[in-house]
Amino acid sequence: MTVTKADLVERISRQVAPNITKRDVARIVQMYIDEVCNTLREGNRIEIRGFGVMTTKLRKPKVARNPKTKEPVNIPPRRVPVFKASRLLKQSLMKGGL
Repeated sequence: MTVTKADLVERISRQVAPNITKRDVARIVQMYIDEVCNTLREGNRIEIRGFGVMTTKLRKPKVARNPKTKEPVNIPPRRVPVFKASRLLKQSLMKGGL
């Protein structure tokens, strides 16, 4: 099953239903996502204890081939997001729940 951002908003709003509107929960979720993206874009890492570490990794430039024409294609160096789950998260997945 895939959980979407809308699903997350729905689940969170059910837990805090009388206090915060679904619209406010959606804004908070979007603010969190934006902050994670901005932090990673700046080259910083995010560590959430009990969950994991998000960071970026530099991929080296390489030469690939176009499968149709067999021509070489230069792929420039780029940053890619990386997530490493914490030991606690890994253990909770082994037990079948958080």
